[in-house]
Amino acid sequence: MLIIGLTGGYASGKSTVARMFMELGAILIDADTLARKVVAPGRPAWSEIVSHFGKEILQEDNEINRKALAEIVFSSDNQRKKLNAIVHPRVLAEELTAIEEIRNQALDSIVILSVPLLIESGHYNYCDTIIVVTVDEETHIKRLMTRDGFSREEALRRISAQMPLSEKVKLADFVIDNNGSIEETKKQVEEIFKELEKIRKEWERKLPSLH
Repeated sequence: MLIIGLTGGYASGKSTVARMFMELGAILIDADTLARKVVAPGRPAWSEIVSHFGKEILQEDNEINRKALAEIVFSSDNQRKKLNAIVHPRVLAEELTAIEEIRNQALDSIVILSVPLLIESGHYNYCDTIIVVTVDEETHIKRLMTRDGFSREEALRRISAQMPLSEKVKLADFVIDNNGSIEETKKQVEEIFKELEKIRKEWERKLPSLH
């Protein structure tokens, strides 16, 4: 099994790329989905978050108001670190559980582990290969403003809260330039998937005892 860490910046197109890999046959583990699971009402992470940030961040149904919480954590490095300390270890545990389940069912799979903070959280250490989706800064800003309705100032604030894409690229085995059309991005994904298949088959050839 090949575990591929997929990351990028906010609104860089990571989710679109992940779907493209799925269409080619990869299995997706999405950290954002797992994060929503671990902070569901009544879960330990939910309790810690409410205890630290206050009940003001809750909606009427007791779900965490993600927008309200984001306004707090993107205004303070310390608050953002606190939230990450609560959520990241639990998301990692869910990721590892999901990987093990796939390993038991489909050992020859290519698994895409899609994590926004793959590098910052250290989750990349559990991956065999890293793919970074990039866009230029101006495109990045415009996409965030369009997608989330942010002002330019808020978009820049969100982008600056993450490790620069230029730094993430240094750790990448593959880079997808998502500045162009959807067709251009898809072509890059298809080419990379072929390379990943080659790597997986080479591993399979060298480790026949695992099958």
